[in-house]
Amino acid sequence: MPDCPFCHIESPIIAENDHSLAIRDGFPISPGHTLIIPRRHVAGLDGLDREERIAMIDLLEAVRADLVAELHPDGFNFGINEGEAAGQTIMHLHMHVIPRYTGDEADPRGGIRKLFPAKADYWSKGR
Repeated sequence: MPDCPFCHIESPIIAENDHSLAIRDGFPISPGHTLIIPRRHVAGLDGLDREERIAMIDLLEAVRADLVAELHPDGFNFGINEGEAAGQTIMHLHMHVIPRYTGDEADPRGGIRKLFPAKADYWSKGR
């Protein structure tokens, strides 16, 4: 796609395989925030074939291992925003690998549930 920033990557590629590549996020949430991007332009997971999905997970595992060795995070959030309703702003599938560090958030419980703050605190609701 001519206007897609992920089809014409200018950032340094930090890891890659035949079907996907990894770059640092241009607007990182935390040190080491990385994007896993399929080489072929697809908007969502349903556009990938099995080999491409496996390649993305293989690269995710490699990136995660590199981040552990380099930055020693205490945890990770992994995520995909698919579709405008889910907050996808670049319509080329990409997976976020977000290293987490003790103290980076006062109360990290709820993780990605904090997209809906009123629904994040499930543990105090008697469950």
